[in-house]
Amino acid sequence: MRDLQSQEGKPLAGTEGAICTPIFSPDGQWLAFLADGKLQKISITGGAPVTVTPVESFTGASWGDDDNIVIGMNARGILSVSAAGGSLEPITKVDTPNGELGHRFPHVLPGAKAVLFAATFSERVADTKIVVQDLRTSERHVVAQGGTYPHYVPAGYVVYAQAGTLMAVPFDLERLQVTGAAAPVAENVLETGQGASEFGSSRSGSLVYVPGGVEVNQRKLIWVDRKGAAQPLAAPPRPYEFPRISPDGRRVVVSIRGARTTLWVFDIARETLTQLAVASYPVWTPDGKRVAFAFQQNIFWKPADGSTSEVLLAATESPGFPVSWSADNRFLSFLTSTPETRQDIWVLPLDGDPRQAGAEGRKPSPWLATRSNETAPMFSPDGRWLAYVSNESGRYEVYVRPYPGPGEKWQISSEGGRQPAWAHSGRELFYRIGDKMMVVDVTTGPSFSAGKPRILFEGSYTHAAGPAEVLFSNYDISPDDQRLLMVQESDAAMAATQINVVLNWFEELKQKVPTGK
Repeated sequence: MRDLQSQEGKPLAGTEGAICTPIFSPDGQWLAFLADGKLQKISITGGAPVTVTPVESFTGASWGDDDNIVIGMNARGILSVSAAGGSLEPITKVDTPNGELGHRFPHVLPGAKAVLFAATFSERVADTKIVVQDLRTSERHVVAQGGTYPHYVPAGYVVYAQAGTLMAVPFDLERLQVTGAAAPVAENVLETGQGASEFGSSRSGSLVYVPGGVEVNQRKLIWVDRKGAAQPLAAPPRPYEFPRISPDGRRVVVSIRGARTTLWVFDIARETLTQLAVASYPVWTPDGKRVAFAFQQNIFWKPADGSTSEVLLAATESPGFPVSWSADNRFLSFLTSTPETRQDIWVLPLDGDPRQAGAEGRKPSPWLATRSNETAPMFSPDGRWLAYVSNESGRYEVYVRPYPGPGEKWQISSEGGRQPAWAHSGRELFYRIGDKMMVVDVTTGPSFSAGKPRILFEGSYTHAAGPAEVLFSNYDISPDDQRLLMVQESDAAMAATQINVVLNWFEELKQKVPTGK
């Protein structure tokens, strides 16, 4: 929190680990935020945070005058929950027959009778529509084409982002209709590739924004040895995520974010980067012949050389994300979720014919499903143990359980932990907490034991964005366990260094975009 008059800023105790933009209550006395798989609220004067409702992730939120909080959940539409606590209830439905993919970035209009949101039709922001829906009749109107992150300001406008520029269009709050042409009102406003824009406005007429234009997120792949010494991999800068080293150490499969998230294979010796699929969250099979990945809400695999098309491995009711294979190639751990048990660990057996989708003997089943979030399930090299992350204690820690179970549970981390990965020797377990790479000595046979966590190295290496930081490791380990492949922002990557505040902005807005009133 920073006071705009005194310019004094301080951390708000109790919000550690928050991963989504905070939103003010209408009276300005509370903040809502996402942390540890829960929508929480906290008084700006201090005190303990209060859980509003369990939720793993969302894209945008708004606190209405009726004391309900609405959140965007993409394919699930816009949902609402009382700020006093309760269950999420749907208030919009994605129109899939007409090509809609999801709803995000909701903004409740004054009076809480309607909501603005961005309706997506592809991963391109240019295809997104700004829509207003009457919450009483469910009637919708398109406000703008090719925009994102809408906000209503009391001067009588809907303001939204478009390719790093803030646009404003006159808007009749009673009729929920546009009354004039849109025009640019602020340039060079930071906007992510997924359509979130770094701006906000007060009801009294101030604008706040981070300068920067459309974010590129160029990153490098970096080898880091056990002492922390770094050496770049000869791959061109791209918006990389989730690098995975092939079992023979010769190739890397990695996600590259963009208008479409795609998988690419980098040949280390030849220094070539080749596209594999439109997908994300890659996992090599133990023999290095195939790569499993997530596409839309299902799990597929495909030959790593791209010689044939992908084959469906598992169709899941909620989005499924592959995480790791057992060493014998017989089981794939993956993540999916339900409203009752939230994020869960499932296992897919590979006993059926791998060329046939839905083959008999390949029916997935839950392995660990509780009221807490369980994520990042990693098979040990001997296949007898699964390391995973859970927030059952109130914060995310790394645990190990026997596979397939049952048996004793071991807590590996001691002060929080995420993104576990086994050494190929099976004698160490790595995990991350902030900028620290931690390592723990372990014994996996005949029984399990673990030593005390210690810092292997510390450095500013990129975590996955948002909730994916908890779900997946954004690094991998070389076959000889001597180096780790990390992701780092490139030298050319944009860094936000200031926040601009514009006072009396509504007057400027009226001059640039007359309302006709």
